[in-house]
Amino acid sequence: MADKSLLDDPSIEPPLVRFAKDSKEEMDKVEWPSRKETRNMTIVVIALSGVMAVVLGALDLILTGLYGLLRGLFNV
Repeated sequence: MADKSLLDDPSIEPPLVRFAKDSKEEMDKVEWPSRKETRNMTIVVIALSGVMAVVLGALDLILTGLYGLLRGLFNV
């Protein structure tokens, strides 16, 4: 016997509708951070990004100087 289709049985939900309902149920279960927690986490991310920019910039400056020094020593 053939499987029932959406046209044969109106009680069967289309997959897109089922997906939307399941997604809504899962989003209702999420425990969202408070405004204060979100602000604090944002500050941490910005601060760490700044620190990493300084560290990587310093490393780049050091390696560029070292490369120039080695090029001068070997007259390349």
